[in-house]
Amino acid sequence: MFVRAYLRASTKEQDASRAKGDLEAFAKERGLPIAATYTENESGASLARPELFRLLSDCQPGDILLTEQVDRLSRLNAEDWERLKREIADRKVRVVALDLPTSHMMMIKEADDFTSRMFAAINAMLLDMLAAIARKDYEDRRRRQAQGIAKAQSEGRMKGRPEDAKRNEAIVDMLRKGQSWSTIVSATNCSRSTLAKLAKRIEGSRHGAGNFVDHL
Repeated sequence: MFVRAYLRASTKEQDASRAKGDLEAFAKERGLPIAATYTENESGASLARPELFRLLSDCQPGDILLTEQVDRLSRLNAEDWERLKREIADRKVRVVALDLPTSHMMMIKEADDFTSRMFAAINAMLLDMLAAIARKDYEDRRRRQAQGIAKAQSEGRMKGRPEDAKRNEAIVDMLRKGQSWSTIVSATNCSRSTLAKLAKRIEGSRHGAGNFVDHL
């Protein structure tokens, strides 16, 4: 039996390895060192998680997937959660989460068959419940975020990104020199909508002295 630790954070700005020490201490207390750690910065609401599936592919029947909280494993919708559960079940991997005490029984080697089956059934039910709660929390936060943005926009408090004045000055210079939009996009990585705005700005500065020519 190998213990494989799974650590996840949603964005690159977050520290996915933050809970590594807690997982190592938890496993050590039970005399089961962690064989491998899999860390990634991916959304828990998506199944596109390479490290999670690398962990599962490395597992042998009876191995343990150890994670800090159930929401580190799943913020998935019901359909995707069922797909992930099937993958875990097919590989006979046992999920243990620090925030799910019933799952800790999965790490006791001496448990008899009846006790193991009882705790497995209880653990599966509670795992489903916590996964559903994690998904609801994800959806609630996204809804509140959208409501906050809509309110800020309606009140005129939502501003766009600050203008990159130095870059835009260079783009304007390139436009004035007649360089093609494709060349400018490649050189500056700006969007065509930005180019259109800057082109209009040039037209406005000419006070009707002629139309700007878009060289494609």
